[in-house]
Amino acid sequence: MTETRFDLAIIGAGPGGYVAAIRASQLGMKTAIIEREHLGGICLNWGCIPTKALLWTSELYQAMRYASAFGLGTDNVRFDLERVVERSRKAAKRLSNGVTYLMRKNGIAVIDGTARLIGQGRIGVTAKTGEPLPDIEASHIIIATGARPKTLPGLEPDGRLIWTYREAMIPASFPKSLLIIGSGAIGIEFASFYRSLGADVTVVEMLPRILPAEDAEISELARKALGRQGITIHTGTRVERLVKHVDSVTAHLRKPDGDTEELTAARALLAVGITGNVEWLGLEQLGVRIDEGHIAIDEWCDTGVPGLYAIGDAAGPPWLAHKASHEGVICVEKIAGAEGVRPLDRNAIPSCTYSRPQVASVGLTEGAAQAAGYGLKIGRFPYSANGKAIAQGETEGLVKTIFDAETGALLGAHILGAEATELIHSLVVAKTLETTEAELIAAIFPHPTLSEMIGESVLDAYGRALHI
Repeated sequence: MTETRFDLAIIGAGPGGYVAAIRASQLGMKTAIIEREHLGGICLNWGCIPTKALLWTSELYQAMRYASAFGLGTDNVRFDLERVVERSRKAAKRLSNGVTYLMRKNGIAVIDGTARLIGQGRIGVTAKTGEPLPDIEASHIIIATGARPKTLPGLEPDGRLIWTYREAMIPASFPKSLLIIGSGAIGIEFASFYRSLGADVTVVEMLPRILPAEDAEISELARKALGRQGITIHTGTRVERLVKHVDSVTAHLRKPDGDTEELTAARALLAVGITGNVEWLGLEQLGVRIDEGHIAIDEWCDTGVPGLYAIGDAAGPPWLAHKASHEGVICVEKIAGAEGVRPLDRNAIPSCTYSRPQVASVGLTEGAAQAAGYGLKIGRFPYSANGKAIAQGETEGLVKTIFDAETGALLGAHILGAEATELIHSLVVAKTLETTEAELIAAIFPHPTLSEMIGESVLDAYGRALHI
């Protein structure tokens, strides 16, 4: 490394950091990015991409097992765990290599090492060998260090019997049974993966329902769907401690009524959330405020310390790759003085869970909209009434749309079912454009498609549904 002075230096090369670097380069800023592990961060290497590769494999496996329902013959359907994991890792490596190419294409200096703020506009870097590298000076610095799995006292992962998502992605052998602690997106996705491949799966959630950030109606439908697949779910239940044996784990549960219960599984997966990587960066010495394990920022990702910004998981929820990328672009464009920059609209951030069935949403839940004082018009359309869903044999699910009864503004949309994570985007666009029911009713949805359910759900909100 010969250059040490930059317009912008970014600490962390995940989906927030590397996207911010590319946008900065496009705007003519001399940019460096410092990464201690992998380009692409957790998302590309140990999160979004490899988990989706695993989930797609499990979906194909299920489809092959029930191929006879479609008039197809399959014999001796089985899976090879080593090859399943290998394909997942290859997908991650391919995209990480793609980020390397993008850094080179955009003229971004990539510095391998661990960064620490040593003063305003100055970063000390330690190489992976432990040797110090030349200090970096930058007019602007973005913290994009991501997050790591949260742990709880008495439930600490050991990498063998008690897993985090990392161990769950690369198991040495397939567990006959799996206890999952936490029912957010990570927990439910792994529940789907392992159950689809044949494991006995139990999910324990401390809150009253699974997928607690989702709409309550969708959450309940998801619980029923997962239950029909054989996943055991305990809600309102606390795991007080885990006792490790030679090749299994026993969980001591506290049920909603106060009774206790013991549950033994081959492995346990801790999926109770994440906490920001904010330690050892030198933030406190510069006066950066840390709020519940995350860096406090304003609407432009500014920490309040001149020239210092934070984006992505390190800056708090929602912990989503696309939110981090969007923040990175907003932050850089604001720094560069670009025209037309708008702060992040948190009500237009889509949420996706790639379970079977999928769950996706944007905007307010029904409960949140009621609490905000809106009068509501709510539309629902079931997958079971959609021609494309029937043709595909994917009739389990619901599209739910929520409107302001006074203005017709789209307040929220929630989908459970096949391709929900793809379908939600049209509603994200609609919400971003401040669409009302009038525009959605005027839109022509192609037939036969799953997307027709969106149009029918809107019609149902206004008493005009055609196919139910």
